[in-house]
Amino acid sequence: IGDGVGYNHVAAANLYDSGQTRYQVEGEVGSDLSMADGEAVQVYEGAGWNKLAMTTFQEGNSYDVERAWADHDYVNESYTDSAAAGTAMATGVKTSNGSLGVDSASQARENTSERAKEQGKSAGVVSDVPFSHATPAAWAAHVQSRNDYHEIARQMISGDLDVIMGAGHPFFSDDNVELGTADYRYIAEAEYNSLVAGETDFEYFDNAEAFAALAAGEVEADTRYFGLAQVASTLQQSRSGESTAPYSVPQNDVVDLATMSKGALNVLGQDEDGFHLMIEAGAIDWAGHANDISRDIEEVREFNSAIEAVVAWVEENSSWDETLLIVTADHETGYLSGADEGEVYNALIGEKGAAPEHEYYSGNHTNMVVPFFFRGAGSQDILGSVTGTDKVRGDFIDNVTVAELTLDKWWARG
Repeated sequence: IGDGVGYNHVAAANLYDSGQTRYQVEGEVGSDLSMADGEAVQVYEGAGWNKLAMTTFQEGNSYDVERAWADHDYVNESYTDSAAAGTAMATGVKTSNGSLGVDSASQARENTSERAKEQGKSAGVVSDVPFSHATPAAWAAHVQSRNDYHEIARQMISGDLDVIMGAGHPFFSDDNVELGTADYRYIAEAEYNSLVAGETDFEYFDNAEAFAALAAGEVEADTRYFGLAQVASTLQQSRSGESTAPYSVPQNDVVDLATMSKGALNVLGQDEDGFHLMIEAGAIDWAGHANDISRDIEEVREFNSAIEAVVAWVEENSSWDETLLIVTADHETGYLSGADEGEVYNALIGEKGAAPEHEYYSGNHTNMVVPFFFRGAGSQDILGSVTGTDKVRGDFIDNVTVAELTLDKWWARG
């Protein structure tokens, strides 16, 4: 899950990588619009992959295919947050913004990680933002408020996930600098101390060497792993300094998302019964909120590298006949689009190695449909679950679709 990734976030990174782009829309608002085709740049855009769109709205909202392209501001009117979106994607049940793992009546709803464990499979979550943030927590916790980080962390640590990896280290800053005084925002002191002291069921680690060892296949059988990267909130996006271009500010010397992903796969892949893994590139959303195109591109490219690592793992250790890989978003953030829009839609314009000409039309989330790429086992079921057709982006499913298929068909009880 690329948190906050819309079509133009992918396009901006594609332009930076190759000077090629696609998904662009040009023309008067409300006119007969279409999406420009283009060369595939990322692995998930290539042969063997399927592509749909996905609606992301929270409970009480909807997506109006007529207004979506007839009113430039429509998608800014009402939109999901990551808690409601994550809950829908994890449980197949829509809920109100802020709620996590519970429905609108505050009742806990089963998620797909829990079903995996019930069926003897392994499960894990990986993120480049705090492990107790909304998206990873949607597959591991049930709380009325996404901001109840201490309770979320407690539930995750006392739960039955086999792998938890993320940021949120109380003893490190956003610049990977060790703090003199701990900041227990994302995990309570008692919970953190229990992890470090080996008083939980997890093998705890926080150094880059340990992450690299797991990625290299140095895993112990029947061992659960908790990896806490040595940063406060994000691996890279929140580091100090103002970026004038992608990578103009030196990056933190910490583990990257691809390494975390490979390590998690090596742990979970030991289970002959299969596994469920949610990997989040969460800092794309943070860059979108900040309207920072340089860090936006950095974070999408980090996401793309992680996807490449997962694809390589599947092709080396499994097959597309038994494994399903989904690449999508929980919502779009920032309303990233071409410059000078309003009465018209304009394309992103750019060259290889540079940030494109662009504009952000929001500092928050939007109600746009997001891209949904997928490959492997179960793909035909997804293709058969289309709920509507967007005038520009084409056929779409909803954010509850995959969880419904998982719970009611693929991993149904009985």
